[in-house]
Amino acid sequence: MSLTSEEVRRIAHLARLAVDDREAEDFAAALSDIFDYVEALNRADIEGVEAMAHPLDAEQRLRPDQVTEPDQRDLFQAIAPAVEGGVYLVPRVIE
Repeated sequence: MSLTSEEVRRIAHLARLAVDDREAEDFAAALSDIFDYVEALNRADIEGVEAMAHPLDAEQRLRPDQVTEPDQRDLFQAIAPAVEGGVYLVPRVIE
């Protein structure tokens, strides 16, 4: 898939970005190269390939799951501006 500089200018307009003619041509070429690469990846035969979470076969080192700090919930809620039923009350931001 290739983009034209006119399509790039239209996308830039929708995104409220200022793009001059030279930049539009450069972006069109760069984005077209990216789209071509993605299309090549989509054509790759991946039948029978197991999905990986990480390209290296490594294990993540995890720290022991231990409590390291005391429970200070009551202290923190005592200094909070508004608390009810053990939860912090905050002003409504969406009507």
